[in-house]
Amino acid sequence: MMHFFRKLPIPQEIKKQFPLSEAAAARKAQRDAEIADIFTGKSDKMVLIIGPCSADREDAVMEYLSRLAVLQEEVKDKIFFIPRIYTNKPRTNGTGYKGMVHQPDPTKAEDMLAGLISIRKLHTRAIEEVGFTCADEMLYPENYRYLSDLLSYVAVGARSVENQQHRLTASGMDIPTGMKNPTSGDLSVMFNSIYAAQSSHTFLYRGWEVQTSGNPLCHAILRGYVNKHGESLPNYHYEDLLLTHRLYTEKELIHPAVIVDTNHANSNKCYLEQPRILSEVLHCCRHNADIRRMVKGFMVESYLEDGNQKIGEGVFGKSITDPCLGWDKTKELVLRMADQL
Repeated sequence: MMHFFRKLPIPQEIKKQFPLSEAAAARKAQRDAEIADIFTGKSDKMVLIIGPCSADREDAVMEYLSRLAVLQEEVKDKIFFIPRIYTNKPRTNGTGYKGMVHQPDPTKAEDMLAGLISIRKLHTRAIEEVGFTCADEMLYPENYRYLSDLLSYVAVGARSVENQQHRLTASGMDIPTGMKNPTSGDLSVMFNSIYAAQSSHTFLYRGWEVQTSGNPLCHAILRGYVNKHGESLPNYHYEDLLLTHRLYTEKELIHPAVIVDTNHANSNKCYLEQPRILSEVLHCCRHNADIRRMVKGFMVESYLEDGNQKIGEGVFGKSITDPCLGWDKTKELVLRMADQL
């Protein structure tokens, strides 16, 4: 049984109540153009989609972003940062912290109205105070419009990539949208999703009949997979990248592009493996020009403190979902990546 106890404001109302300044909108347009140049091959920089597994508290995320902004200046000629501000989280069995959109304060009860306001406020602060337009995961396709004027990157997760509404919503976006391979590892599912998102559609969305023109910047994210025995297996090795390149060629998709997720099943959730995985993929890029043209960057889970904690432990800047690299290891990873480019 569903209990409809409160009708939430539509995205237009939230945007009007919490508008983006003209200067911030211009900043987003500038960053979007730079990011598009990377995904279309006009720029040879790599993107680094980096940040906490989940954005659990505003003050810690803003502290992380302020450090990241300083580091960006050191590597800006080679690496373009797109910080992760992931405000809604899929859960494997439906339990656990579902993100800031559900609980602005993880220690308190769910409040989705307060959550919608809090996630818009956080993404807006990232642009206006630090200059970053960020990435978020599209767990709920109908919620995308609350942040559509703020985001520079959207990820569709391994459990959502086969969903028709995610694919069609992505076809109406004008920013890079990454489709993760499903947890089964079936790359055909991911490529069907990319094909769908790059195509135009007419469908029902938020009570409207909408038409989309297709998203040429939709692309693949390799995140590893789980076999029938529940064992995590990687798909970032040289042979995996060659296979992905061949499938892109066969399907004749626009702007072949891959982001390698260095955590999740690729690392068997061993977060300290992320620097090694990144280095191995960069070695593949140096060895094969086709792979280098295809690989546009990486996803890295990183926060202020190493590891993770339980909700309520209160360590500032430590993940309450999956474990992340702490700041010192993050800085080392970024500088080493720049040296290898």
